[in-house]
Amino acid sequence: MSKLADYTTLRVGGPAALLIRAETEAQLIAEIEAADASQEPLLIIGGGSNILVGDEGFKGTVIKVETSGNSYEIDACSGGMLQVAAGVPWDEFVAFTLSKGLANLECLSGIPGTVGGAPIQNIGAYGHEVAEVIARVRTYDREAKAIKTFTAAECGFTYRSSIFKESGDRYVILDVTFHLRNGEESLAIAYPELARELNVRIGDRAPIQSVRDAVLALRKKKGMLEGLGIHSAGSFFTNPIVSRAIASQLPVDAPQWPQEDDTVKLSAAWLIENSGVAKGFAIGGAAISDLHVLALTNAEGATASEILQLAAHVIASVKKTFGITLEPEVRLVGATL
Repeated sequence: MSKLADYTTLRVGGPAALLIRAETEAQLIAEIEAADASQEPLLIIGGGSNILVGDEGFKGTVIKVETSGNSYEIDACSGGMLQVAAGVPWDEFVAFTLSKGLANLECLSGIPGTVGGAPIQNIGAYGHEVAEVIARVRTYDREAKAIKTFTAAECGFTYRSSIFKESGDRYVILDVTFHLRNGEESLAIAYPELARELNVRIGDRAPIQSVRDAVLALRKKKGMLEGLGIHSAGSFFTNPIVSRAIASQLPVDAPQWPQEDDTVKLSAAWLIENSGVAKGFAIGGAAISDLHVLALTNAEGATASEILQLAAHVIASVKKTFGITLEPEVRLVGATL
């Protein structure tokens, strides 16, 4: 049996009854149909960057999506339309777009995972989300046993969510089409930390390669780049969105971002740090990153259980201090909080 710890960035997780690496779309669909026909439990994974698998593993079939390839058209006026296979590594794709003189993905540099995983979580960073540039998502509908394509409007994108996440594993993403802008200048810089790194003001623009370099530098400082030898799932918790009444009860220095629906987004990192949870705090082999409190790491041979205990400790600390319940961004498989 294959240990799922070998296929996740947290490096925890027990065995899978069967693991299949799907390198073509036809193989991916055939393997899904075979598992569904036998009523075998099925888990689809990509880069393994946003998942925590329990110590007991997964008693069923795991399909790792490794499809590759893209097609694109770039027009001097309308920009670029790029159709990209689900198994393509996300940051490899971002670097490719910049090499073609295409803008709008520079702030999403350095995020681990695959192109297919991006719409599920509606990945975002430094004031921008992937929903801003998705034109359509082509999927395999396991219930209808047919290909189904979603326009951007049909994807149900919200903060760190989408119809693909809310529907469980019904829709398996095959490829994603992006509409990007021609240009050497970035989107308006919307995040103070990034503005400081670039030495520009909020609302200014900067060369897209400079923005990518700055984002990668910031992610490296936080230990959130692959290849650093730090085993984590990136940000373990989402930033909570609360009512204005709840937000008004927080200290004046608590970061707050008012939303269009009259709610307020808060900083999960600020809540954790100010609830008394310190960088480096550990339970067994699991530890809060020394570089960023949102990263729960497998610091020294941690088990999934230890990482869950650490996550529960963080949740309890923030709840006790501020009355706010943090929600995990990481998908839990065979594990509960």
